[in-house]
Order: sequence, then structure tokens, then C-alpha cells
Amino acid sequence: MKYKLTKGDEIEGHLDIFISHNEDEDDGEIRKWNEILIHGDPEGLKSLAKLLLKIAELDQEKVNDRYLRIGAREHYHLRPNMELSKSSIEVIVGRLDSKGTGEFYNRYVPKEISND
Repeated sequence: MKYKLTKGDEIEGHLDIFISHNEDEDDGEIRKWNEILIHGDPEGLKSLAKLLLKIAELDQEKVNDRYLRIGAREHYHLRPNMELSKSSIEVIVGRLDSKGTGEFYNRYVPKEISND
């Protein structure tokens, strides 16, 4: 797969990504939480899926260090009114593993996997 040097306009169709702030009261206790909502028409959702596959399938080790240095992670910025709807928030989608080391960043806490 050829590495794309210029990034932008990766999303075709319509895609809206936003944070929903929620609040609920249960037995007098107020509970608050946020959700990230991703909505799109078929073309927009397929386009996002293609972008995610492109990022996942990229062999970061083969990308010239000039474009992706050792320790960096491939990522794309999805911007409101550019790749996303005007009502969206900016979103960055990218790899967790870094080029050259395969390490994840420090704030990452893996999910617990059940051995049932």
C-alpha cells in the first residue's frame, strides 16, 4: 500500500461525530456520562471504514522516517466542515502502536479479557 503524504478529504458522503452529554437521576443520585456518537449515510460510514482499514493495514515500518519518524503513530485528523459535518467535533483516528517499537502510549489501559 502506498503511503499518502497529503492528507485531507478522506471522507466521502456525510459523517457526523459529536459528544452527547447525558444526565440521569436514580433514587436522588445524579449520574453524568458522555457518549461519542458517530452517524453517517451509507457512503460516509463506508468511507470511515475504508479509512480505518487503511490505517490498520499500513506497514508503518516501511514508511520513510521523513514522513513517519520512529516512535510516531500513523493518524488522520477529521475536521469539521472538511471531512466531517459542520456540527461535528474534530476527531483524530490513528494507530495505538508506534513505528519502530510497537509500544503503546502511557495513558493506554487495556481492557480486561475474561477467560470464560
